[in-house]
Amino acid sequence: MNAYEFFKDLHSGFRYVVFIMVLLAIIQSLFGWLGKKPYTEVNRRVNLFALISAHTQLLIGIVLYILSPNVQFNSSTMKTETTRYFTVEHWLMMVIAIVLITIGHSKSKKIILPEGKHKTIAIFYIIAFLIIIGAIVAGHLPVIGSN
Repeated sequence: MNAYEFFKDLHSGFRYVVFIMVLLAIIQSLFGWLGKKPYTEVNRRVNLFALISAHTQLLIGIVLYILSPNVQFNSSTMKTETTRYFTVEHWLMMVIAIVLITIGHSKSKKIILPEGKHKTIAIFYIIAFLIIIGAIVAGHLPVIGSN
C-alpha cells in the first residue's frame, strides 16, 4: 500500500468518527437547548471532541490533497468533474464546515447561560453538518461505504 492509498483509506474511514461526533454534539445540544438543560462537562467534552475530530480529518485531508492524483493544476482541471471536485470544491466546502464548527465552539465558550451555549453549538454544528453532507453529495461520494 502506497502513501496515497493509506491516507485515502484513513480519510475515508475517519469520516465516520467525525460524523458520529458532530451528530452526537448536535443531538445533545438540541436536547439541551430545547429542554433547557444545564451545560455539563459531558456536553463540553462531546463538543470539543467533535471539533478535534473535524480538525484531525482536516489534517489528514491536507496530506491526501498533496498526494492525490485527483488534485491537478492544469488547463483541464476545471473542465474535468473529478479533478475540479477534488482540487477545488471538496476541500473548500469542508474547510467552510470546519470553520463553522470552530466558530460555534469558540462562541459557545464565551456564553454564560447554558441555553445559549447549547443553541450556539446546535446552530453552527447543524449548518456545518449540512455543508459536509452537501460536499459528499456534490462529489457523488457514498456516505456509507468506501470510495
